[in-house]
Amino acid sequence: MGLSETSSGRRPPHRSRPSRSGKPGDPAGAAVAPRPGLEARLVAAKLLSAVVDAKTSADGLTDPAGGHPAYRALEPRDQALVRAILTTALRFRGSLTAAIDACLDRPLPPNAAPLRHLLAVGATQILHLDVPDSAAVDLAVAAASGDPRSARFAGLVNAVLRRLSREADDVRTRFADPMLDCAPWLAARLSAQYGPERAQAIAAIHRLPAPIDLSVKQDPAGWAERLGGQVVAGATVRLAAGSLSGPVTALPGFEEGDWWVQDAAAALPARLFGDVAGKRIADLCAAPGGKTAQLAAAGAKVTAVDISASRMKRLKANLQRLKLEVDTHIGDLSGLEPPAGGFDGVLLDAPCSSTGTIRRHPDVAYTKDAAEVAKLAAVQQRLLSVAAGLVASGGLLVFSNCSLDREEGEDVARAFLAEHPDFSIEPVLAGELPELAEAITAEGYLRTRPDMLPADDAAAAGLDGFFAARLRKG
Repeated sequence: MGLSETSSGRRPPHRSRPSRSGKPGDPAGAAVAPRPGLEARLVAAKLLSAVVDAKTSADGLTDPAGGHPAYRALEPRDQALVRAILTTALRFRGSLTAAIDACLDRPLPPNAAPLRHLLAVGATQILHLDVPDSAAVDLAVAAASGDPRSARFAGLVNAVLRRLSREADDVRTRFADPMLDCAPWLAARLSAQYGPERAQAIAAIHRLPAPIDLSVKQDPAGWAERLGGQVVAGATVRLAAGSLSGPVTALPGFEEGDWWVQDAAAALPARLFGDVAGKRIADLCAAPGGKTAQLAAAGAKVTAVDISASRMKRLKANLQRLKLEVDTHIGDLSGLEPPAGGFDGVLLDAPCSSTGTIRRHPDVAYTKDAAEVAKLAAVQQRLLSVAAGLVASGGLLVFSNCSLDREEGEDVARAFLAEHPDFSIEPVLAGELPELAEAITAEGYLRTRPDMLPADDAAAAGLDGFFAARLRKG
């Protein structure tokens, strides 16, 4: 990750099996003097707890304006470190837990969640980040010593993390199975729906940082050459993960509105309408506006709809930068008045469990569960029925979402068709997506997986998991 910091050096090695005593000379619960990097580790542990224990979105916790107060109080450099620790700790949560447990003589107490999060933060730095081991260990011990709930375990923290540091290569090899890092509820559903081998391939790529994909207004090949990327899935410019030396907003073309960030899979549903020049298209659940921008840039007369005023504000800001004009509607779909005769096309990118984006948002595996999948599938079914009433006779309805779960995709589409005989599936053809022919199902649906789009460089491979169904009315 390129993150480094100074440290006073290593302490003498300790025995590999931790004791239950506190750090010698440190009274339990004693106040710890502020030291560089300590607050960042404390915040990382706090946010990890919020995600895992309270099912809070990591994006919300690290939002620059409305995120966790402790996070927002940090300097930008420390915020970057917190994000790196949090994302990586979630990405490798299962194997980190197994590695920590292997260093214990006995299990941690059931009420030791804060201690476990401190250990995870330290282990993440030692095993997966470019942070000096000595800093990771020393600051974890300091954090434990300063917390009355875990002060008596400071010696244990010291011993466990020093052992992980000494045996890091062996630990990474021993716990290399990617299924360790797939949340159990998700592993069960992926294996049942895709088979064990495919589930393992998905879990493996979830461990890797995602590439940065850009949708461009025109000339993808030219922009790929200019930005040092490559064209994937026919029209997306891809930059390999870790290839940027600064923020994506500093790249050429951003200020001019020549492109926007959008995963290659997320760009596919809007392409299923074909030529939209001059057509009236409604983009439902539109924010933050990537698909809206696609349709508008292709010449459609777009009405963007979203129930959230704040999200619509973000959409408008994005489209203003892109110099694209659309009509907007804030509110529930049922309040949208279609033009006379209905819209030529309606795109419903419905709320979902977002399991297809775990590579970018590893918190999803721990903030969602099987019950949430079922709940969201019911929401999608309701929204799809409302969207159907907005489509003109002969028009297209494209239903999509970024879930890997067939309960939110194929099952919803089949149920809709059974209840709406005036609609029929218009199959996606292999010639429409030559680079992703394997993403077209036997029924003619689109189903992308994170392990598709292989590349020699793993950092440039894969794409989000997406589902889309193209349905014709009349």
